[in-house]
Amino acid sequence: MTQPLALYIHWPFCLSKCPYCDFNSHVREKIDESLWRESLLKELAYFGQLTKGRPLKSIFFGGGTPSLMAPRTVGALLAQASQYWQVQDDLEVTLEANPTSIEANKFQDFKHAGINRVSIGIQALNNKDLKFLGRTHGREEALKALGIASNIFNRFSFDLIYARPEQSVKAWQEELQEAINFVQGHLSLYQLTIEQGTAFYTAHQRKDFTIPDDHLAADLYEMTQEMMEKAGLPAYEISNHAKPGQESRHNLAYWQGQDYIGVGPGAHGRLTLNNAKFAFKGVRAPEIWMKAVLENDHGTDEKVELSAEEIFTERLMMGLRLRTGIPRKELEQLAGNKTLETTFQNSALKILESENYIILNKKSFTLTSSGLQRLNSILSFLLKNLIPLS
Repeated sequence: MTQPLALYIHWPFCLSKCPYCDFNSHVREKIDESLWRESLLKELAYFGQLTKGRPLKSIFFGGGTPSLMAPRTVGALLAQASQYWQVQDDLEVTLEANPTSIEANKFQDFKHAGINRVSIGIQALNNKDLKFLGRTHGREEALKALGIASNIFNRFSFDLIYARPEQSVKAWQEELQEAINFVQGHLSLYQLTIEQGTAFYTAHQRKDFTIPDDHLAADLYEMTQEMMEKAGLPAYEISNHAKPGQESRHNLAYWQGQDYIGVGPGAHGRLTLNNAKFAFKGVRAPEIWMKAVLENDHGTDEKVELSAEEIFTERLMMGLRLRTGIPRKELEQLAGNKTLETTFQNSALKILESENYIILNKKSFTLTSSGLQRLNSILSFLLKNLIPLS
């Protein structure tokens, strides 16, 4: 059976750079959209020829702020995708948007172009924290954007960031309850993290602000899980909540180790070609990427065949983010048909089981709620005790 694909298309431009953001996003006074459309179509054609005829399960326009694109650019890319791949009847086509770029007329045009799901970067529902997060929209604009999205699209999601400076459990509880009232089927909830290379990293090093300590962060996380469960929106991934059937099919492709194509500056991909798995990465700088595409038909910076150990490691790191974990049989096949107990040394799995961090049975390998809170530490511990795979 031919493995289905997911397609990611990166639009690297934003109106402003958020201080917490470490994504490949850039601010430009002016761009030539027709030239960008030509470049994206050219690279899409390159990967289309490479994987022609495979089933396509999802398309995701990310960024940056792809809602700044003209709807006709989106329409042109979707039309070309249908020329190369077998578009599934239930194809999920998501567009990321910021409230400042949401207009009812433009959203209608995006829907007409083929978008059937939007993901909106709200991040907070009060003006003080929106200003701290560097957002250019206010509370009222955020609520208006949610109203427009709900009237136009059958499926939409939005993001909030919590564990913000001076945020109490009670304040987050009230804000989250208000957010739940607007949820249609999916909500992404991320704890604020300080990433190197961001404006927040420098400010945090200067002690301009502090974020909740580990104990308060854990309380915020646990309360979030309880409220979302009660609202019928359980976590299916560490930061993503959905009603059953409303999960992001595109993101599940990443977390379940499926193949995906990345088009655009700095976009990543994972493709199985001739029974080998390759990692692709595009040139990160937008203008240099465009120059490469116009000269060579693609802007690939790296194409590397992954080793058995790299494939296993990636599957472990992505799959354990999911509430359902990873099928045991699949992991053992990736380990060279070894049992998981003989894949890790120093009784690593028994130690994690004894601490109630993992559940390992005949069918799957999953993290408990306590384990999900300690995901990074558990992954580090497992990889340190991974016996080298030949």
